[in-house]
Amino acid sequence: MSMPFYVSPEQVIKDKADYARKGIARGRSVIVLQYSGGLLFVAENRSRALHKISEIYDRIAFAAVGKYNEFENLRVAGVRLADLRGYSYDRRDVTGRSLANAYAQTLGTIFTETQKPYEVEIVVAEVGASPHDDQLYRLTFDGSVGDEHGFVAMGGSAEAISEKLRERWTEGLDLADALRLAVELLGSAPESGNGTEEPRVLTPAQLEVAVLDRERPRRKFRRIQGPKLAELLGVDDDSDDEPDESPG
Repeated sequence: MSMPFYVSPEQVIKDKADYARKGIARGRSVIVLQYSGGLLFVAENRSRALHKISEIYDRIAFAAVGKYNEFENLRVAGVRLADLRGYSYDRRDVTGRSLANAYAQTLGTIFTETQKPYEVEIVVAEVGASPHDDQLYRLTFDGSVGDEHGFVAMGGSAEAISEKLRERWTEGLDLADALRLAVELLGSAPESGNGTEEPRVLTPAQLEVAVLDRERPRRKFRRIQGPKLAELLGVDDDSDDEPDESPG
C-alpha cells in the first residue's frame, strides 16, 4: 500500500500565498489617493467594458486588481450587502469599515478553506465630510486589512509606486495635480511582458478614472472620461467616451 503524501500546513499556506501574489503581480496597477475635494481612483485599463473601479454605495467606492471574475464577485456581494443594510436600517449605517470587515472575512475563509485562493487585492474607500474623515482600507488575498492614509497603490508595481507616492504626494492637491501625479507614476511602471523599463505616456483611452466627490449631494461617485479627462491631463482626447460624468 502506498504511503499518503504529506504536506505541512505551513507549506500549504506558503504555496497559496505565492500563487496569489504571482497572479496579482501580472495585473496593471491601480492608485487611490486623497485630493482636496475627495478621493481619486486611477487605473491603467484599456477595456471599456470591464471596470476595475466601481461605486458600492452613496459615499463608498471599490477598486481592485487581479482576476476580473473574482473581484467582480466580491464587488457584487458588497453592493448587495450595502443595499440590504441601508434598506433594513438607515443609509448612514452603511460604512466603509463594515464593508471592509465583511470582505476580510470572505477572503480569509476562501484563502484557508479552499484549494485555490482568490488572486485579488482590493481597496474599499469612503469619503467623509472633511479630509480627516476619509477612509481607505486595503485588503489582500488572505483577508488582511490595512487602514491606509493619504494614498494606496495595488498591482504588479505597487511597491515602486508607493515609494514614489511617499516622496511626492502632499495633502491638499487639487484634482488636476493629483491626477497627473497618478498617471505619471502608473506610466513609470514597466509594462508586463514588454521587457523594457522606459516610462510610458498613458493617454485617456488607456485610463479608467473616477472620484468620490465630497461636494456632490448623497451619491458621491462619478467617472471622469472623454474630453473632461483629457482637459485635466492637458492632452488631446483619444478615447471614444462621451463627456459623461454621471454616477456609475
